[in-house]
Amino acid sequence: MADGDNALYVDPDGEYLLQSIQASSTEYPTVYRVGLTDNDVSIVVYPQKKIWRWLADDAGVVRMGISFRSTGLDIYYRSNADQKFALISKLRDKDSDEEREESLLDIEGITAGSDTGYVLSNKETGRFALYEFDYRTRALGKMVLGHPENDISNYRLSEDGTNLLSARYTDSRDRIVWFDEDLKKIQSSLEKALKGQEVWIQSRSRDRKKMIIYTTSSVDPGSYYLFKPDAKKLDRIGGINDSIDPAKMASTKYVEYAARDGLKIKAYLTLPKGREDKNLPLIILPHGGPYDVRDAWDYNAEVQFLANLGYAVFRPNFRGSGGYGEDFYTKGEGQIGRAMQDDLDDGMDWLVEQGFADPKRVCLVGASYGGYASIWGAIRNPDRYRCAASFAGVTDWEKQLKYDKRFFRSRYAKEWKETVQGGGDFDLDSVSPVQQIAKLKRPLLLTHGDEDSNVPFSQYKRLVKAAQKANIPVDVKVYEDEGHGFSDRANEIDWYTRLEAFLRKHNPPD
Repeated sequence: MADGDNALYVDPDGEYLLQSIQASSTEYPTVYRVGLTDNDVSIVVYPQKKIWRWLADDAGVVRMGISFRSTGLDIYYRSNADQKFALISKLRDKDSDEEREESLLDIEGITAGSDTGYVLSNKETGRFALYEFDYRTRALGKMVLGHPENDISNYRLSEDGTNLLSARYTDSRDRIVWFDEDLKKIQSSLEKALKGQEVWIQSRSRDRKKMIIYTTSSVDPGSYYLFKPDAKKLDRIGGINDSIDPAKMASTKYVEYAARDGLKIKAYLTLPKGREDKNLPLIILPHGGPYDVRDAWDYNAEVQFLANLGYAVFRPNFRGSGGYGEDFYTKGEGQIGRAMQDDLDDGMDWLVEQGFADPKRVCLVGASYGGYASIWGAIRNPDRYRCAASFAGVTDWEKQLKYDKRFFRSRYAKEWKETVQGGGDFDLDSVSPVQQIAKLKRPLLLTHGDEDSNVPFSQYKRLVKAAQKANIPVDVKVYEDEGHGFSDRANEIDWYTRLEAFLRKHNPPD
């Protein structure tokens, strides 16, 4: 497996960069020092047999090489530029997950001048946390940052590579933790000044006298500011979409409910403005993925579109969703069409119990896996849902898994099938809309892009053919030259126009 040409390091002063270059796809990469001011080019690391990828530390020293083999990975390492690279670890596909130490491969950066760095690992608690890490021995050190419910998603080092700068995680919203005391104070003051917003320091001058700040919320697409800390001056530069009035948008709440087996599910609930929060028509909007993906609090145009039509919009982070730790993830394995679908139903029941939703006015809408969950929900529970709408949804899991094999090496293709199908010999046809379409009793809007490479267009064609054979009416639309999303604005407008008409007909908001 060849990575091609990669920039490994860029000098902060703009004098040079390190670039890994392959003369051809069959040759091992060489690392060059490329002068950005004098165009001088020299070799820093010569090609070494079987090493396809190089990593540099934050001082521009190439410290690690990775060999991609048919059976796994070999990792080579050195402490400084004067040493030779030594094989320090062999990770094999046939090894157990713990033996392969997959979590320990999530290395963001090597600390300059030291064998001790940092790594994200879930080995100790089942949730990804930030630990000290010895590169040479590959041993975890002390935990630097963890969260009792959520994974730490990433971290950054300081510009000189000697200290931790920040880390991020998501609970009810995206969060940043600064290890730099000055930036921690600036973050706190900005959050006080911009209440109700996520606040992100996007970039800053080296002397930290000028910063670009980005803010957003569930009702605001986002704004950019120029901030001068010394002068305590914050000037708005512009917005993502200033035609959107946040005061007219519907706010989103982070809620929790219990699934039928007791598992706690977190979700986002958006209630329409100008209506009593009682007995509302409901749209359940399951996210794509489905595994290791989650919804967030950020501004979501689709959510606002539906809420402004008058619907309550519900987005559950059902089991298998990302960011909630290993146990929550594994509870979703083998549960597509089953317990993952139960989580949607149980969320609906909770909303009804809370008085928010009218149980007789509920529809499902989604894309990708969310499209599948919408179709399947209408087939599986016609007594619950009045209609369903899907864009690019999976309709035949056996065929989808065969298609997915081309993107995985053999062992991982097997693991992906086990994740979807679960243990034993569960029949995926029993939860696939193509094989179950004759049971559909509710209106279905089915759409797809004919250039989709994630969920192939054949998935759409199979369901249309099966519906015709079973004499089941389905509203259909093919978007030409579109993939697993919209690139043409006119097509996106058409989708939402069709969706609005479909929902008004089958689940009127008024």
